[in-house]
Amino acid sequence: MKEDLAARRIIVIGTGLIGTSIALAMRGRGAEVLLSDRDASSLDLAVELGAGTALPEGGSVGRADLAVLAVPPAAVAPVLLDAQKRDLAAVYTDVASVKALPLAEAAELGCDLDSFVAGHPLAGSERSGPAAARADLFLGRTWALCPGDGTDPAALDLVRSLAVACGAKPLVVEAARHDRAVALVSHAPHVVSAAVAARLRGADDVALGLAGQGVRDVTRIAASDPGLWVGILSANAGPVAEVLDEVATDLAVAAALLRDGGEDAMDHVVDLLTQGNTGRSRIPGKHGGRQSRYAVVPVVIPDRPGELALLFQAAGVAGVNIEDVVIEHSPGLAVGVVQLSVEPAAAGRLAEELRARGWSVPG
Repeated sequence: MKEDLAARRIIVIGTGLIGTSIALAMRGRGAEVLLSDRDASSLDLAVELGAGTALPEGGSVGRADLAVLAVPPAAVAPVLLDAQKRDLAAVYTDVASVKALPLAEAAELGCDLDSFVAGHPLAGSERSGPAAARADLFLGRTWALCPGDGTDPAALDLVRSLAVACGAKPLVVEAARHDRAVALVSHAPHVVSAAVAARLRGADDVALGLAGQGVRDVTRIAASDPGLWVGILSANAGPVAEVLDEVATDLAVAAALLRDGGEDAMDHVVDLLTQGNTGRSRIPGKHGGRQSRYAVVPVVIPDRPGELALLFQAAGVAGVNIEDVVIEHSPGLAVGVVQLSVEPAAAGRLAEELRARGWSVPG
């Protein structure tokens, strides 16, 4: 067991994607992990995956250092109250993506908030459940911590150490500010993605056959579980509605301008697109710094085992670090295009190496 591991005994209540990923990460650090979930099949799978052992329903198991409540926002307060009544742990935290409402509900129920640190790891996937869990899910990701006025500093330190042990970067932020922020960068974008994807329901074969990487990127998160997301959106309804109102206004104006079609109207459309460029550029890039401008080297590859491994090996031989990878599949064809983002100065060297090995590199 690692000497720097503050929480050596952990209970994880909820064995979905996030809960099981935390359990796997902490097991990898040598912690004892006990798991609980009202869904027996989910619990059994998490145990089978090596995330921990099942928490006995009845008898005493001894007090854990930390209990992680990996449950939806609406369940945080009642689950916290039950866990505290059972004296399961010295310190408690949650991972729900909304903070203010669960905290208010916990206070109303009479929970001990001194030992509770509201938390939210900014990591996830459009997939859900323990089968999608990964021990490295939180590497390099931000983990928001939202202590209240009376939170015990030792409790905050313990939950902060959990985030660090999972490979995340803790960020202390006030609960309401957190909720406004995630409404802008996560919750409202999910609704917008779903709205775009919903337009595809009646798409004909021609439209679907023309679907490229753009629509795939925009609609990727729309594949997430609607039941999970309605709980998140309802718990953060006000801030999400404000962002959606602003987006809807921009879209309505853009639609009116496009119908007008005049030169002045198009200038306004260009202005919106330019503002989009500016906003996109403000999203932190690699290692949390400013986004870098990379050169893209496109490579045509056959759709068969081992091709990506050979491609990356060639990049290593050329001494080129691949900063990002996007794969565009060709519908109906057994080939695709891999777009390798690299430092501009390295693009020519990489293209030359790939061509020398027989790869088709357009341009």
